Amino acid sequence: MNVLFIAAEADPFAKTGGLGDVVGSLPGALRKLGIDARVLIPHYGTIDGEKYGLTYNFQFRHTRAVGTADVYVSKTNYRGVPIYFLQSWPFFSERYVYTDTNWDNQRFIFFSQAAMGAVWELANGADGDNWWPDVIHVHDWHTGLIPFLLHTTRFVEGWNKIASVISIHNMAYQGKMAGIWLDAVGVPPRDHWALEMTNHGGDLLAIGLAYAEKLNTVSPNHATELHYPRFGEGLETLIWVRDRDFSGILNGLDMELYNPATDPRIFRKFDADNFRTERIHNKRSLQELVGLPVSDDIPVIGLVSRLVDQKGIDLAVDALRWVCVDSDVQVIALGSGEDKLQFALWKLSNDFHWKVRAYTTYDPILAQRIYAGSDFLLMPSRYEPCGTSQMIALRYG
Repeated sequence: MNVLFIAAEADPFAKTGGLGDVVGSLPGALRKLGIDARVLIPHYGTIDGEKYGLTYNFQFRHTRAVGTADVYVSKTNYRGVPIYFLQSWPFFSERYVYTDTNWDNQRFIFFSQAAMGAVWELANGADGDNWWPDVIHVHDWHTGLIPFLLHTTRFVEGWNKIASVISIHNMAYQGKMAGIWLDAVGVPPRDHWALEMTNHGGDLLAIGLAYAEKLNTVSPNHATELHYPRFGEGLETLIWVRDRDFSGILNGLDMELYNPATDPRIFRKFDADNFRTERIHNKRSLQELVGLPVSDDIPVIGLVSRLVDQKGIDLAVDALRWVCVDSDVQVIALGSGEDKLQFALWKLSNDFHWKVRAYTTYDPILAQRIYAGSDFLLMPSRYEPCGTSQMIALRYG
């Protein structure tokens, strides 16, 4: 079986949260089961082609209602998985995965359309073999248009054999108000009765939920939650409509990648046998790295998170102020996101500069060192569809 993952993120190339973790690790697990799994993501300006060994693979011209664009596809193999990177100016020239709502809607509509072109090129030998996917697995709103685009080609030879699956990682982000851009670039009307009934024909995630053959989310419990308004974010009716095709599959960790016995990113490797004597060296080295007093007796609280409202960072900052006043602790926070939350962490770090460090960036190496060196993980989320941070923290003791 051939499976193509099409997504906005894949670790380690581009990651802001759990979506990147899943797309970065699940294809490798599938390949071990004999499935030819491959990945297609945008080629953002942040991706270091030389570091990851990207090579030019093929190019094509993509035509839509507003004109023609040159599309370039590069490729690398990461841990045995073919990864394709799609670039077309100006859609992915920024040094950020996400920008503002209007521009992101345009970027990912284009990406979805161009991804279909890339699939056609792969099927016609662009990568040296005539590779048709049997399943296209899309993720969240960014690629929610693709199941509909597949639906429009359902009577065309080749395309008619491809099934689609959509995974919901976070229902709060839906690609709303994309309708004007869909119309502008010539996407046909979405006439699914459930979209018309709920008035969600311009919502990219809703389109994916309506047209994908199968739907899933990141845990069985969250699959239940999404049927109700508190978590359904206005799309609970669509979930009920598609209930027979909807399931919850618990996220997991790549146990080879997240292995403290072999992880080159942490200061001192350890395992279950030497945990009590070796792990403490990670704490000492982490304290030294960030410029905090080195002490085995001072508890270190780690926070690794996207800085968005869902993650409860504002609640954490308020609580940490009291903790820093009342207790002898150290806090090391890492994450990027909303400006107001970045500022809140900066201010906390400035006000308690002798015990708090805040890094508002994406740094996967520092993240692993925080997991391996902290005594506590702070995860103050208002809600979590599944969450992988707590799994990583448990894995690293």
